[in-house]
Amino acid sequence: MTVGMIIKAILYILLAPFIGGLLSGTDRVFAARMQGRQGPPLIQPFYDVNKLLHKQTTVVNSIQVLFVTVYLIFTVFTGALFFGGGDMLLVFFALSMSEVMLVLAAFSTNGPYSIMGAQRELLQMMCYEPMTLLVAIGFYYANGSFMVEDLIKSDLPAIAQIPGFFIGFVFILIIKLRKSPFDLSTSHHMHQEMVKGLTTDLSGRNLALVEIAEWYDLVLMMGIVGMFFITSNPISRVWAILAIIVVFFLETLIDNLFPRVKYKTMIIVTWSVILVFAGTNLLILNVLK
Repeated sequence: MTVGMIIKAILYILLAPFIGGLLSGTDRVFAARMQGRQGPPLIQPFYDVNKLLHKQTTVVNSIQVLFVTVYLIFTVFTGALFFGGGDMLLVFFALSMSEVMLVLAAFSTNGPYSIMGAQRELLQMMCYEPMTLLVAIGFYYANGSFMVEDLIKSDLPAIAQIPGFFIGFVFILIIKLRKSPFDLSTSHHMHQEMVKGLTTDLSGRNLALVEIAEWYDLVLMMGIVGMFFITSNPISRVWAILAIIVVFFLETLIDNLFPRVKYKTMIIVTWSVILVFAGTNLLILNVLK
């Protein structure tokens, strides 16, 4: 690991919470405008987390605190590894481990809504995990390396060779970011039949840590979107940022247009999209290679 990679990782650790919080605030403002409301200020997520940090923390058991803390650590490590130029396979493995920690935190409470949310989260993971692995494989097919540091030095953007993988990844982002219609485990929409299922028994500092981890995760997901467009040409960074903006607002638009679906529909639709787009793209790459 070079000094440059370490500096990039440190910058991610320091800046990602602020960028993620602003993106979260932008999401809420954009959603409010689409619904004809004034909406909260852009920095409302920071107010919310600050309030949680100063509230009394009710802990069901000590293991819950451990799982939440490890969830945050794994999430930060995942993003630092990615932006530091590390191995894409290790990035997605660590990302999976972070999600498992959050699920275990919910299961450890023995609360009915937390357990229901944890079970639904496992179903959601079953839907999007195959696509995250395929994305790593797709980048390898496109550039011959799993290392992010090598991928960004390519002469041709990955989107030109693996557009199907990009479509599949953008689709599973709806699940990964817990957007409607696939916000089965936990939601920010008050009209859903179960709102904060996965985090029902989290409060105070523990809930604040989960919110901060989600900011880190959001920045990581947008970074992976940008990876499809970044090459050795500095101009490609502009295209990557534009792609991130389009995808981010597309996810918010979908979140506000579609009602929650049943888990069976989520599984069928998600795997169909993965098979049709990513599967076909992978088949074509194998034929051309």
